Amino acid sequence: MGKILIFLGPPGAGKGTQSQFLKDRDNFIQISTGDILREAVKNGTELGKKAKSYMDTGQLVPDEIIIGIIEEKLKELSDKNIIFDGFPRTLNQAESLDKLLNQIGKKIDAVILFEIPDEEVIRRLSGRRIDPKTGTVYHIEFSPPPKDVEVIQRDDDKEEVIKKRLEVYHSQTAPLIDYYSKKNILYKIDATLPPEEVYKKIKSVL
Repeated sequence: MGKILIFLGPPGAGKGTQSQFLKDRDNFIQISTGDILREAVKNGTELGKKAKSYMDTGQLVPDEIIIGIIEEKLKELSDKNIIFDGFPRTLNQAESLDKLLNQIGKKIDAVILFEIPDEEVIRRLSGRRIDPKTGTVYHIEFSPPPKDVEVIQRDDDKEEVIKKRLEVYHSQTAPLIDYYSKKNILYKIDATLPPEEVYKKIKSVL
């Protein structure tokens, strides 16, 4: 029986790095809603076709379609270790996921909350620069580009955009933090620690 983890945390908290560690070292499979939606659309499944009609018009895909696609994915990965990243985003999604897991005899083992001050997120993200020719990502503070490389800042990494994303994150996530702490499966981790330390803390929860 595989373990099921949920990662909660703002952009830039290091969730992607930890997902990679767990995939490489502990045989976890990451389920990102964006990826499985695109996969369902590409495979032309019934739910994929429904999702496509929303995506094509720039609308949000309704929860019941997302949950349906997750159900298909979970059946396919029945005995694997799974990390949910970027899902659930709302209380409704969290409740629907619990109901679904209950139906297929599974449960969430742990919800990992990556705690990091907003200022640190802004520092991490607003310092990112990209070499448009190679796609290489640099950071003006942590890994500056060579003098002869011309870099650009993506709109996503501009400070005012990051602040907006953080506002959305906090308003969406507050009810989830409350929901999972009442279930006694929420574990808070200091995401300002070095990645190896964060990994050790996640492993201690498992």
